Amino acid sequence: MERIGQYLRAFGLGQPSNIDLTGESSGFVPTAEWKKQTIGEPWYIGDTYHLAIGQGYLLVTPLQVANYTSAFANGGRIYKPRVVQEILNNDGSVYEVKEPKIIAENMVSPENIETVRQAMRQTVVSGSAQSLKSLPVAVAGKTGTAQFDSRKPSHSWFTGFAPFDNPQMVLTVLVEEGGESTDSAVPIVKDFWQWYFSTLDTSGG
Repeated sequence: MERIGQYLRAFGLGQPSNIDLTGESSGFVPTAEWKKQTIGEPWYIGDTYHLAIGQGYLLVTPLQVANYTSAFANGGRIYKPRVVQEILNNDGSVYEVKEPKIIAENMVSPENIETVRQAMRQTVVSGSAQSLKSLPVAVAGKTGTAQFDSRKPSHSWFTGFAPFDNPQMVLTVLVEEGGESTDSAVPIVKDFWQWYFSTLDTSGG
């Protein structure tokens, strides 16, 4: 599980991204030491299985998910997210430009990046997000359900990028207590990308 934890942290989980907003959560990547000290139990092989699929004690934010998804869209780089692109003077001239800053790269091999890209494409082609096949451009993504309370519906997730061959954007959607992603998160993604690529981006990528 130590190696899984190393990769999770390499992709930005368990730590703030230092976006230019206050109140960002760090999420949480559990360790065997933490479980022993906090819960009083050893780390079991089942905990490793849960961690490997994003369940169990792992906590992530939508921003973290969007940020690591971008690495699969752009070929393996994670940039520091930002809200402000540039600062202008009163007269409209540029005072400061916030240049893109790479905060992680070469986390895994290009071959592994491409394997994940193709797997995310198959989620749309033949998996749980097939409703996105009707979009004007080819897209890729991953659906997910995050269990948090056995008495309530799971959180619904989708994260992906578009267009597949020449990505312009990453889109991550979280619907709290949304249940199955095909019924909640994916329709939101479809509506947005349908609007964007049909209305704002007539070139389609």
